[in-house]
Amino acid sequence: MKSFVDYSSNSDFSIHNIPFGVAVFNKEYIGCCTRIGDQVIDLATLYDLGYFEDIEGLDDNVFEAYTINEFIELGKPVTNAVRTKIQTLLQEGSILSKDQKTIEEAFYDLDKVKMMMPVHIPNYTDFYSSIEHATNVGKMFRDPANALLPNWKHLPVGYHGRASSIVVSGTEINRPKGQMKPADADKPVFGPCKQLDFELEMAFIINKNTEMGESITTKDAEDAIFGMVIFNDWSARDIQSWEYVPLGPFLAKNFGSSISPWVVTLEALEPFRTASPAQDPEVLDYLKFEGDKNYDINLEVYIQPENGEQNLICESNYKHMYWNMTQQLAHHTVNGCNVEVGDMYASGTISGSDPKSFGSMLELTWRGQNPITLSNGEERKFIEDNDTVTMKAWAEKDGIRVGFGEVSGKIIPTL
Repeated sequence: MKSFVDYSSNSDFSIHNIPFGVAVFNKEYIGCCTRIGDQVIDLATLYDLGYFEDIEGLDDNVFEAYTINEFIELGKPVTNAVRTKIQTLLQEGSILSKDQKTIEEAFYDLDKVKMMMPVHIPNYTDFYSSIEHATNVGKMFRDPANALLPNWKHLPVGYHGRASSIVVSGTEINRPKGQMKPADADKPVFGPCKQLDFELEMAFIINKNTEMGESITTKDAEDAIFGMVIFNDWSARDIQSWEYVPLGPFLAKNFGSSISPWVVTLEALEPFRTASPAQDPEVLDYLKFEGDKNYDINLEVYIQPENGEQNLICESNYKHMYWNMTQQLAHHTVNGCNVEVGDMYASGTISGSDPKSFGSMLELTWRGQNPITLSNGEERKFIEDNDTVTMKAWAEKDGIRVGFGEVSGKIIPTL
């Protein structure tokens, strides 16, 4: 496929992608959109002009909504048909390529729109599915010889997080404050977090509602997953280490998480499927799956100090995940837990075996013992005020590139 829209060969948003998001157009109105290269396309306008009239099941202009929830709830027969139609319209020689009036009305330069939260998120769950990350944390905080807890290889460990504080890329995050217990103190102290961290994650989004008592199998899971975003699970390590026993993350996590604005469909990621790591011991029947369920997605993390340049500090890959999305969703619902359209499920920190692929400052600096030196000579054990953390994700194979753009967030001082 070749598009009539020009874009660079290293663009995340090729004609093979066709992601979905929500934007403010002309500082006037909000609507659902897609992107190719650096052009953002107003889908509500394309609908009004009749470009989707042949798609069965798309009876209303769901693109006028402030989120993509109503669109993705239509299900994959409709959403895949829309995505394929957009690809056809963007090809050279298409009807749209010759319709200059519509192009002028519906196409916007990227710098002329403001990206919004793409989905309303009713519920959010965070998993802990990278064996390298879990092993590193176990070595640091528990017994290095028995880093993984006894249940870890038997089920996808997770916890329910806070949906209200998930924000879109570009939103500033206030440094959290709370209780911490320094190693040399006999009682906790209160104040701003001193060990603020990022966690490099991906997250998937659900496109259907289920009833209490229902379960989603590994076989059916992909039909319930619309697409993915990059996810930064900001973490206050010193607050976390004091509060997490016995019930796990709480204030250390719920002050903010950041996502990329473009939702990339599973269909766009199809060429980049890859085998999962071998799972030993054998999992229970409800967690077994067939075929390739991991995805070869390159990941990078950058730190940029105020008035400084970006520093690449991590290079990882989503394919390292021990527990895949179908297993995560099957486990989440096996007890009859119902899901809702827009629910978000994060992967947990994505780390590989190489120290350069560790997906958090906790691991990269080994709890502050080995600081990172930035290009301006400053050192970082954890994230400082006015630092900006940026994560990027893309897949590339056989001349096809599909990416997520980036998620970026700046840490500002405690309120």
